[in-house]
Amino acid sequence: MSAIRNKVQLIGNVGNDPEIKTLESGRKLAHLTIATNEIYRNDKGEKVEQTEWHRITAWGKTAELIEKYVVKGKEIAVEGKLTHRSYDDKNGEKRYITEVVVNEILLLSK
Repeated sequence: MSAIRNKVQLIGNVGNDPEIKTLESGRKLAHLTIATNEIYRNDKGEKVEQTEWHRITAWGKTAELIEKYVVKGKEIAVEGKLTHRSYDDKNGEKRYITEVVVNEILLLSK
């Protein structure tokens, strides 16, 4: 069971063109967002569509694949782990980020 601890799998559409950075070491870093949609009927029988946005981060070879093949609107599946971090912004206020650090990606749309 330890293999499924902190494991996230999402299928969604890319919300923006990925932001790619090349670090001094030559290693790539990719940031993007994906939207997942859930459609259900409420108590009144009305159709409700709910969209959730997820921040995605990828490193190394996965980031290189994203740089080469992923663009805004593309449907992708990702698998990784959920992480939380914080930082102080320029005004000294504490900011929190929750993101999925991806280790696998699957391109779904053509």
